[in-house]
Amino acid sequence: MAEAAPHHPALPSGLLELCALLGAPRDSLRGSEQVAQRKGVKGLSSLDPEVLSVFVPPFVMKEGSQPAAVNCMTLGKNRKRSFRKKRERPRVELGKGVPGGPRGPDPEDVNIPNGVDLLALPQLCFPGGLCVASEPREDCVHFLVLTDVCGNRTYGVVAQYYRPLHDEYCFYNGKTHWEALGPGGGAAGCFVPFAVCVVSRFPYYNALKDCLSCLLTHLKFCKDFEVDNHIKDFAAKLSLIPSPPPGPLHLIFNMKPLQIVFPSRADPESPLIDLDLHLPLLCFRPEKVLQILTCLLTEQRIVFFSSSWALLTLVAECFMAYLHPLQWQHTFVPILSGQMLDFLMAPTSFLMGCHLDHFEEVSKEADGLILINIDNGNITYSNDEEVDVPDIPLLAAQTFIQRVQSLQLHHELELAHLCTSTGVNEGRASRRAWQQRLNCQIQEMTLQLLVSIFREVKNHLNYEHRVFNSEEFLKTRALGDQQFYKQVLDTYMFHTFLKARLSRRMDTFAQMDLHTQSEEDRINGMLLSPRRPTIEKMASRKSSTPHAAHRRMVVSMPNLQDVTVLELPPRNSSLRKIQTTECGSSGTVLDVAPKSTHTFKIPEIHFPLVAQCVQAFYADCVAQLSKAIGSLTPENSVLLARYFYLRGLVQLMQGQLLGALLDFQSLYKTDVCVFPADLVQMTVESLSAPERMQAERTPELLRLISEVMDRPADAPKADDRVKNFELPKKHMQLDDFVKRVQESGIVKDTSVIHRLFEALTVGHQKQIDPETFKDFYNCWKEAEAEAQEVSLPLSVMEQLDKNECVYKLSRSVKTNRGVGKIAMTQKRLFLLTEGRPGYAEISTFRNIEDVRSTMATFLLLRIPTLKIKTASKKEVFEANLKTECDLWHLMVKEMWAGRKLADDHKDPQYVQQALTHILLMDAVVGTLQSPGAIYAASKLSYFDRMKNEMPMVVPKTTSETLKHKINPSAGETTPRAIDVLLYTPGHLDPAEKVEDAHPKLWCALNEGKVIVFDASSWTIHQHCFRVGTSKLNCMVMAEQSQVWVGSEDSVIYIINVHSMSCNKQLTDHRSSVTGLAVQDGLQAPSTVYSCSADGTVLAWNASSLQVTGRFQVPGGGLSAIRLHGGRLWCCTGDSILVVNMNGSPFQELKINVRFKETGTSFRGFQLMPEEQLWAACAGYPDVYVWSLQDLAQPPQRIHLQDCSEINCMIKVKKQIWVGATGLSQGRLKGKIYVMDAERRTVEKELVAHADTVKTLCSAEDRYVLSGAGREEGKIAIWKVE
Repeated sequence: MAEAAPHHPALPSGLLELCALLGAPRDSLRGSEQVAQRKGVKGLSSLDPEVLSVFVPPFVMKEGSQPAAVNCMTLGKNRKRSFRKKRERPRVELGKGVPGGPRGPDPEDVNIPNGVDLLALPQLCFPGGLCVASEPREDCVHFLVLTDVCGNRTYGVVAQYYRPLHDEYCFYNGKTHWEALGPGGGAAGCFVPFAVCVVSRFPYYNALKDCLSCLLTHLKFCKDFEVDNHIKDFAAKLSLIPSPPPGPLHLIFNMKPLQIVFPSRADPESPLIDLDLHLPLLCFRPEKVLQILTCLLTEQRIVFFSSSWALLTLVAECFMAYLHPLQWQHTFVPILSGQMLDFLMAPTSFLMGCHLDHFEEVSKEADGLILINIDNGNITYSNDEEVDVPDIPLLAAQTFIQRVQSLQLHHELELAHLCTSTGVNEGRASRRAWQQRLNCQIQEMTLQLLVSIFREVKNHLNYEHRVFNSEEFLKTRALGDQQFYKQVLDTYMFHTFLKARLSRRMDTFAQMDLHTQSEEDRINGMLLSPRRPTIEKMASRKSSTPHAAHRRMVVSMPNLQDVTVLELPPRNSSLRKIQTTECGSSGTVLDVAPKSTHTFKIPEIHFPLVAQCVQAFYADCVAQLSKAIGSLTPENSVLLARYFYLRGLVQLMQGQLLGALLDFQSLYKTDVCVFPADLVQMTVESLSAPERMQAERTPELLRLISEVMDRPADAPKADDRVKNFELPKKHMQLDDFVKRVQESGIVKDTSVIHRLFEALTVGHQKQIDPETFKDFYNCWKEAEAEAQEVSLPLSVMEQLDKNECVYKLSRSVKTNRGVGKIAMTQKRLFLLTEGRPGYAEISTFRNIEDVRSTMATFLLLRIPTLKIKTASKKEVFEANLKTECDLWHLMVKEMWAGRKLADDHKDPQYVQQALTHILLMDAVVGTLQSPGAIYAASKLSYFDRMKNEMPMVVPKTTSETLKHKINPSAGETTPRAIDVLLYTPGHLDPAEKVEDAHPKLWCALNEGKVIVFDASSWTIHQHCFRVGTSKLNCMVMAEQSQVWVGSEDSVIYIINVHSMSCNKQLTDHRSSVTGLAVQDGLQAPSTVYSCSADGTVLAWNASSLQVTGRFQVPGGGLSAIRLHGGRLWCCTGDSILVVNMNGSPFQELKINVRFKETGTSFRGFQLMPEEQLWAACAGYPDVYVWSLQDLAQPPQRIHLQDCSEINCMIKVKKQIWVGATGLSQGRLKGKIYVMDAERRTVEKELVAHADTVKTLCSAEDRYVLSGAGREEGKIAIWKVE
């Protein structure tokens, strides 16, 4: 028995799982030959195939061992079944291998990979049966998908070839083809089929097909007893080839005569594509492709038919790729042999494939099947019965069809103007490049289809409670599309898709959705109020076909995107207009250039496959990978990461565990996305004691080992269930009510829901019964439905801004300006006059001077009347609103107060909050319908009450300096503290789009969350993404393309500003990273200095990310560093230490003794070009200024009036801006003191936030941005004088 060398385990991500030779049993062939001699070949019947030999890695043998084939009948261990019939277990016949061949290993020493059932494999390799032929036939291939009981898939490629049957069972005598047999060819012209099956964990359909094609050319020249050795050598080669990690690096291997390319997947979340994705587009018209996709999305019972076994798997796999990132969750068996047809009786959803010969049988015997004929492109139903398969949404379907029609699907047309390639591999490379481009276009096209269908699902999700409001989502769909969505929403596939949305996974769907959203959608993402159709949308609705006016749409959640109706043929569409920026035009495919790829050629493998030869192969691999790594610059970090990954794998196989760990550690600095955490943990656990000691003496490995070994073994799995919104069935206390309202999507803000609870429980016990909640919910939804159906005349719309929305419309009332309906937008009140429809402006909210509710006398009646006095008109507007008067009085006053607060604080979200309040008031009055309803609704008049009871006058200086406020916590349940702010200027890099070149504001919130704003418009550029899970302490920009973020978890995260991804981590610090500083210089690369709380200071090459310097500051407690005068200034709490760049101390400033008694420390400091050091101490309202000429001299103390504590400071031009907490109008507020650095006086005192000022940053010395604590959670933008 051959024995594997202990230091060469199977490659963790090797291509080969198993290789098998299959054919007819020898005994049956002996009988077949005798029959053939007597009766001729027509007398032969189909034979039962079996596994003849199996080859399973590892193949490395000790010196002197003979290569061995494993006899088919000896394999009885670790068989796994999946969707296969049970058969009688074959007899175990030890020692009967290939005649003359060596004896195989003991059966108990052979482990068959999971998912490979050797009992069913012969049927799948000969799905049409094993039949002896009278003449030689062409070699052919087909493809298998094998699934184990856990749902894990492996993939098989099968090559069939025919050999002549003759005396001594010698199938070939070393001569080419059949010439050894002469004209007669074997025993009465008998040719017997054999099959070689390669099983891999990866779907390398084209690559393994090419490999098997090369193998068959060798088998044609060998003798019978050499067959197993050839196949074993072939399998051994494949077992030594690693699978490339996700990314741009493909592997090339010389299999003679072909160069075989093993492509990588685009990213860790994407499927591996090694097939021609346009095959279904050649077999089916675009309408049929959409119909098949609908069958998959609605999880039907689907059967593909073809006369080609190969097409069954390839076409089915293409459709699986079309669905990405949605995934088929059910049985997937693209090839069924004739003996497996009863699988089609399964009652659950499945996708299976059968030979076309079985079409009639399956059609008559089974019920409820979708029968898809690949050969003629038809789709039918079993038993001629109709299966309820809805149509895909119309607009998405039309766009998809137009894009398919614009594709170039024929490579021959690309070659028409080119010379003929004279080299096989050159021609194949050209074809492969064309296919890659086409695959990329098709993937983009199908992804756009899915985004069109499911884009607005996110508008009906509640992320905090993981709730999807399916009922309200369905109401927003057009009537013609609702059946489609009803069926899709009930599928496992959609449920998994919802889980990914609720987890905010940035997969290809989310990226496409983000990149194709309109500017209006970006702005809507920052609004708190429920959305209504804008005037622009109303105008587009007017221009569409008449049926669109009757379309009823209901919107259910705040921050919703609006629905645009296009002019389309009779059936309604539920989807937005496809923006030209999204797809160029609706009828063409985006000209998507595939990402550039690189190749690495695997060295030659020498035989015999003994340990020395394998070590030589590994050494060649390491040498070539090291050469490739050395030839790349640090800017090519993505490619470097792939080389490090591969070299780590190879070193692991060499037994060089420490070298492998160092390569895997390098992935943190190049691309952490491909870091193999499980593999690294296994490697660390297998280290010997001396190796472990050596590793722990290496700082990089010490950190890696501690991280890996400290990982929780069985971390509790997060609850990722998706709940559907349901109305409550029991009474609710406050906390439960808050949760229910948030789940419903009505409003998210917890403080607003608390006010709503007070309103609905006025005069009652502090709990809400289910009936009241139901009434309130229905009132809210009815108001939304009415708002969607508001239709304004074109003459009226011309008077309004395009982004205005009508939020409330009164009944028809009499006013002193005519009869009509009062309309309220976020900006104004106007009268929609009746008779001849017209527009009469009442007032903008900004111009209102007074609002009163009075009683007008008419004859003997007293009619409630609303009076509005404006600044621009002498005449007071009067409206006899009758029963609506009190409600309108409340609503107008709340909007007036919200507008005033928005103007005073330069914060438009006050208006959005006021809109939410007035819509809730309306729903409360409609719910309660009692005399006390108005009083209850007044509990929501929050801004009006604030204006009257707690008038907050914004100081003139503050108002003049403040430019704008933005809210990173918009859409959250509670505000979040702003921990760090960073402004980065715009740079138009050739690698990025124009819109990506805008200046950006980076905002760090709690738990590692980062939000990016477009600083040219102050709209959200990138919604929240995570860098770790800990508090972020500092941010800095390095080399225009990197943002470095220092975290409490001791890691420095590096964000690529082009891709908005965080794929690099620096893990050299051992405690919280507290400061970052960039050495300004004209020469690149720049140097970045980082410090951590334990006193460590590291110098980094910003390009290579290598540590170029390291030193320790005594005493620890390092909280900040600054660069000034060619030295580092380090704040260590009780002192500021000045050190040279090599870490040697130069000077130290100790905190004053009188401070030390109180245990204070330096809170922050700034260095001015005028040789000044400005510093603040914790707990003191003073700023201290030292002269750098003599730090021993006592500092100048500058007292900040009404200041209680200083939190941060920055220098801007010749000013120092100090962020603090202080008193304003008797309350603690966040304040900013602007100080003149030359005169050392306070120039301005700004009332910045309702909460403390936590952080400050400068924007090109033109603006200063301040971030508030968690009570307010907003960012203020200040003008610099």
